[in-house]
Amino acid sequence: MQFTTFALSAMSLSSALAASVTVHVVQVGAANGTLAYFPNNIKAAVGDMVQFQFAPVNHTVTQSTFDAPCQPIAMNSNVTGIYSGFMPVSASATTTPTYTVLINSTTPMWLYCSQGKHCQNGMTMVINENTAANASRSLSAFQSLAAKATVNLPGTATSAGTSGSTTTNSTSSSNSGESGTSTSTSSGTKSTSSSAAGSLKAAGGMSGLLAVGVALLL
Repeated sequence: MQFTTFALSAMSLSSALAASVTVHVVQVGAANGTLAYFPNNIKAAVGDMVQFQFAPVNHTVTQSTFDAPCQPIAMNSNVTGIYSGFMPVSASATTTPTYTVLINSTTPMWLYCSQGKHCQNGMTMVINENTAANASRSLSAFQSLAAKATVNLPGTATSAGTSGSTTTNSTSSSNSGESGTSTSTSSGTKSTSSSAAGSLKAAGGMSGLLAVGVALLL
């Protein structure tokens, strides 16, 4: 199976407004310390993007298998997976780090935060849960498995895939089928931009990308 990886900067996300792209926004953590993704269960079509926006204090977006919730997917399969790297954000920060993933299939994608015991304490989520195909593989079942996990491990440069680039907006703060890009230790788009909420419908071309990296993974 072939995956395509794009490195998208904060500016490139706005330029997606010409490409009829749907961008699903997920907040990672909360200023009040709540360990969760908001929302933690989303449906995304092929071609959609999922942008993770990081709240204080320090979290990750790390892909796992369903059966090993708090371990990088590469440890338990031949899938590279995505890994945002740790995103430290101070309580007084005026910038918002982001990490954007391009969806290439509707296969369920299981994610967790690899900081401390965040995974065990419920900081997990799923993209394209499919309980119609297998009722036992639900987000609640995934969280139950995570609560019993004995370790919580981050991804690595080796297991996370290709490198990309980090950019800063001065005005603001793979499982089968999903890929993206980030800085040297991850797969996805890592940048800094202003916050957004909900899903955005975009229209137009993808020209003007500040950074584009393409990786074909088997």
